[in-house]
Amino acid sequence: MSDCCAKQSGNPSNQYDLIVVGAGSGGFSAAITAAEWGKNVLLVGDGTIGGTCVNVGCVPSKTLIRAMETVHTALDTKRFDGISSHAKIVDWQVVIKQKQQLVDSLRQAKYSDILPQYPNITYLEGRATLSQTGVAVDGKSYEAKKTIIATGSSNTIPPIKGLQDIDYLDSTRLLEIEKLPASLLVIGAGVIGCELAQLFSRAGVHVSICCRSRLLPEEEPEISATLEKIFQKENITVYKGIDYKEIKHNANGYELLLNNISETVCAEKMLVCTGRKPNTDSLNCDAVGVKLNRKGGIEVNQYLVSSNPNVYAVGDVTGRDMFVYMAAYGAKLAVNNALDDNTMNYDASAMPSVTFTDPQVAHVGMTEQQAQQAGFETKVSVLPVSQIPRAIAARNTDGVIKLVADKKTDTLLGAHICATEAGDSIQTAVLAIKNKMTSRDLGNTIFPYLTMVEGLKLAAQTFDKDISKLSCCAG
Repeated sequence: MSDCCAKQSGNPSNQYDLIVVGAGSGGFSAAITAAEWGKNVLLVGDGTIGGTCVNVGCVPSKTLIRAMETVHTALDTKRFDGISSHAKIVDWQVVIKQKQQLVDSLRQAKYSDILPQYPNITYLEGRATLSQTGVAVDGKSYEAKKTIIATGSSNTIPPIKGLQDIDYLDSTRLLEIEKLPASLLVIGAGVIGCELAQLFSRAGVHVSICCRSRLLPEEEPEISATLEKIFQKENITVYKGIDYKEIKHNANGYELLLNNISETVCAEKMLVCTGRKPNTDSLNCDAVGVKLNRKGGIEVNQYLVSSNPNVYAVGDVTGRDMFVYMAAYGAKLAVNNALDDNTMNYDASAMPSVTFTDPQVAHVGMTEQQAQQAGFETKVSVLPVSQIPRAIAARNTDGVIKLVADKKTDTLLGAHICATEAGDSIQTAVLAIKNKMTSRDLGNTIFPYLTMVEGLKLAAQTFDKDISKLSCCAG
């Protein structure tokens, strides 16, 4: 029993209404939801309470990203005539210390301090394995009719020759380093790789980022190409479509040898972030009839029930929709289904995604290719950010917006943005897609002038007209 739960007496009989395995956002969401039902809940956590997001993921990375944005913005004032400014990092250790203080305070306020407010939640630290009647923790059995798994995910290691034999950084360790390296080699150009590559580049580190395909391969090609140009403008070296041969470590740092080009990529430090895998290895899934999918996650149906009707799974451990808010959303549904005979469907059709590069990348719904594979005849609108009045006025015109719609019905199917504060703008598109709006509906909606979200209106109008021929607000 952890100190945060010292006031809770637990359940002497070791019998509960519900067991939740995993003490991150998904696990807490499930436990709190069940507690609000008035149920007695056992919450089992393995490792630091709070899970990935608050401790080593979203919170530490985003606060450092914002910190480096202030440095970059100060140095970027040259785009305005008559203005000069300067910013620099004076003490990186202090930057890291402040980051950690934020992490510690949020973990305390949003996790440790929350538990005592729910006397019907018993928190237990240890590694749980599934059993026919519930779970076992450190050899002791705990029983419940239903169990919810929310154990999250962890970093994967790519099969690159030499990698297993050397010491490299993962995202957790990189966000803890107290001395900035002169150069950094980033293996992997997904969300984490792109965010951290730009973060450390803006901190003054010479960054090279390498990937087998392209930057953010899950995004539309137009988005990836736009971000690549932005990275190159910020002196980030991008190696895309490469084939890894071998990684070596010597006194000077790391060397990456490539099969398809003769160049060797060298750096003082190396970050490996090529994806994440569901944490299922220690759960004893086979023994209780819980099947795994091809990604190694727990296979669940629309009610988030596994192949064992008494076991539910939510969040990263399912191998899909690996976002903290989807874990929390799924956890609430799973609890309601576990306690109320499976009545609520999991729906990710209007799920937003945000990559916190600068400009941000965000999307909701289907890509053009996904829509076509789903049987839609598509039409697309591609609007350069340079056509958005707010971007013009801010002299910050890097970016693009792409909308995908059903050609027959005009219904919006997907929205994809690379633009300043795209993470805020995307929510308008979420509501549009959730409510099955057409591109004409979106184009006819009133938007405030000189905002970035107005770009969605202009992109919708671009399906039918040349907006360069319109005056301000003429749409």
